[in-house]
Amino acid sequence: MSVSLSSSSSSLSSLPTSSHPLAAHGWDEDWADAFAPYAERGLLPGRVVRVDRGLCDVVTEAGTVRADTEFVVPRDPLKVVCTGDWAAVDPEGLDPRYVRALLPRRTAFVRSTSSKRSEGQILAANVDHAVVAMSLAVELDLGRVERFLALAWESGAQPVVVLTKADLVPDPVALSYLVQDVTTTAPGVPVLTVSAHEGEGVGDLAALLGHGTTVLLGASGAGKSTLANALVGQDVMDVRATRDMDGKGRHTTTTRNLLLLPDGGVLIDTPGLRGVGLFDAGDGVGQVFTEIEEYARHCRFQDCAHEREPGCAVLAAVDDGDLPVRRLDSYRKLVRENQWIVAKSDARLRADIRQDWKRKRAEGRAAGEAKRGRGTWRPAPPR
Repeated sequence: MSVSLSSSSSSLSSLPTSSHPLAAHGWDEDWADAFAPYAERGLLPGRVVRVDRGLCDVVTEAGTVRADTEFVVPRDPLKVVCTGDWAAVDPEGLDPRYVRALLPRRTAFVRSTSSKRSEGQILAANVDHAVVAMSLAVELDLGRVERFLALAWESGAQPVVVLTKADLVPDPVALSYLVQDVTTTAPGVPVLTVSAHEGEGVGDLAALLGHGTTVLLGASGAGKSTLANALVGQDVMDVRATRDMDGKGRHTTTTRNLLLLPDGGVLIDTPGLRGVGLFDAGDGVGQVFTEIEEYARHCRFQDCAHEREPGCAVLAAVDDGDLPVRRLDSYRKLVRENQWIVAKSDARLRADIRQDWKRKRAEGRAAGEAKRGRGTWRPAPPR
């Protein structure tokens, strides 16, 4: 569809990006350059603030408009319109209005779906920070923290762990131990404690997030909506009490919403996540377990599985007490899960994994025989 370029749109496009009406939503020179071909067609730039049943709300130079996504519904589920996307939409005067194209994403937060097919679900696009909210009202699940962090690192965003409802842990010593546990679990990641009800730690978090785009992640009951309200400075998200029996919350947030922060930047609040499945997050897993990756460089065999191989530096670190068994178990679990997800769509990798499993089972049987004095175990040479 060809549309003539209006004078108002042309004048806005010529403004410095810092003075552009969409600057508060993250518009910059790079986005302006990427949008140039669409500006020539008379389309308007906008950022998707909400998606709902084939329609989306897009904030544009002229305000927020409702647009149809019919022309940007690809077969690939990872390329569907998502909150945080920058889009080219029809100008004023057309009814209905359509999203005509999406600009290439800088980052994307993706998890695997619950389907048996190897499909990913995009939760937020073009994010700079990924805040993982974990409630102190229940026992900390460090394995869940590691899952979120693996996906966050893989997305290209800088993760931040926020321990919410800190007022429920009045003992400062106990609180410091919890922070230390998470800090050990999240190397290179800021860990903050926040009590949104008391207003404690909110300012520190807002300062850390800066002027970029932040996605807020966590399970139902983690206090995300309360935290979002505290960061925005007003009650923009519905909040409900958690259940006393298990600390779990109800899904008060049912869509992903993009909200402006008073000190600059935007926040994408997401529904509570029951499942946090990995999706092609090998690099992210390595980033979460940097100490294990470092130990692994000193293993005797390049393809060491850190199970029972001689000369395994990872197992030596466990024996010496330098590496907690829980961390190694979690690492193995996430590596296996990620390999399996990737293998679902890669026949060659699937065959390689099966062959590797057979080799390891054979080595295990041989090692057992050697221990009973019935043979000599020799590890298979690296492939």
